[in-house]
Amino acid sequence: MFENGDGQSGEEPENGRVKNNHYHCLSMKWITRERPKIDRIACPWLIKRFIDKDAEIIYVPFGEVAKKARQLGAVPFDIPDVEYTHYKDECTFDYFIKKHKLKDPALHTIAVIVRGADTDRHELAEQSSGLWAISAGLGYNYKDDQQQLEKGMIIYDALYSWAKHLQKEKHTQQPVEHLLLNVFNNFLQSKTGSKKKIPAWAQELKELIQDHIDTSLSLKELSKGLEISPSYLSREFSKYFGDLSFGEYIRKLRIERALELMQSSSYSLTEIAYLTGFSDQSHFNRIFKQHTGKNPSAFKKKPSKR
Repeated sequence: MFENGDGQSGEEPENGRVKNNHYHCLSMKWITRERPKIDRIACPWLIKRFIDKDAEIIYVPFGEVAKKARQLGAVPFDIPDVEYTHYKDECTFDYFIKKHKLKDPALHTIAVIVRGADTDRHELAEQSSGLWAISAGLGYNYKDDQQQLEKGMIIYDALYSWAKHLQKEKHTQQPVEHLLLNVFNNFLQSKTGSKKKIPAWAQELKELIQDHIDTSLSLKELSKGLEISPSYLSREFSKYFGDLSFGEYIRKLRIERALELMQSSSYSLTEIAYLTGFSDQSHFNRIFKQHTGKNPSAFKKKPSKR
C-alpha cells in the first residue's frame, strides 16, 4: 500500500496508475526547469503519488522559472534559492520527504537511490547507477518533458514496488537454481578457502585494463567509466589486484605482454615497447629489468626452451 503524509494508505499502482488514494487536497501547481533527469522526475512522482494527486507539473526554461512561478501561482522546486531544493549533500527529493513527513520506509529506500543518481554518488546505493542510466535514456528518447514525465511515473511506480516488496528477491528464484546456488555456496565455494570475492567493479576494471593495456591509462579516466570515485578506486584497488598499486599492476601486465611478444613475434624492442604502452624504450628497458632481472636485449637473445 502507498502511504501519504497523514499516514493514510491507498492502493498500489496498477499499470502505472494509483487508484482510490487519500491525499492532501492541495491541487497546486509546481514548476521547475525543463529537460528533467532525476530529481525533476522523481519529485513530481512523489508529489502526485503521495502529496497531491491532482498537482500540475510545469517545466519551463531555467531563466523563466521564477517569473512563471509568480504569474501562475506555482511552487518552484529543484532550482537554487527556493524552499524545495538541495540542502548540503541531500537532493530535492529528500526535502520533499522531510517537509511532508512521509514515513513510508520504501520512500526512504528510494530517496538514497535518487540522491546517489542525482548527485553522481553512485556508491550510496547499488541501484543509483542504474537509475541514472535509465533516466538518461528516457531523456534521450523523449524530447517532450510531459511525455518524459508520463513514462517516468511508470518507472518510479516500479521502483516503489521493488522497494516495498521485492528488495530481498533475487533474479535466480527457480527451485533448480536455488539448489545449484546452494551447492555452489555450501560446497564448491568453501573449497576455495577464504578467497576474497571480487566485486563487479573490480572485474570490469580488470577487463578495461586488459583491453587498453597498450594505451595511456589513468585511474581518473578509468573511474569515470566505472562511475566510481577515483579516491575510492585508489584505496580499494590493491585488495583485488594482488596487493599491487594501480601503477605496479599496469607495469606487471605490460611486461607480461612484452614477454609474450618477444617469444612469439619478430618485432623489434622499440616496437614492443610501443605496443605495450611504454612512453619510450629506455622506460621499457628499466621496468623490464626491474621485473625480470635482465635487460630486454639480453632476454631476447636467450634461446627459448623447446
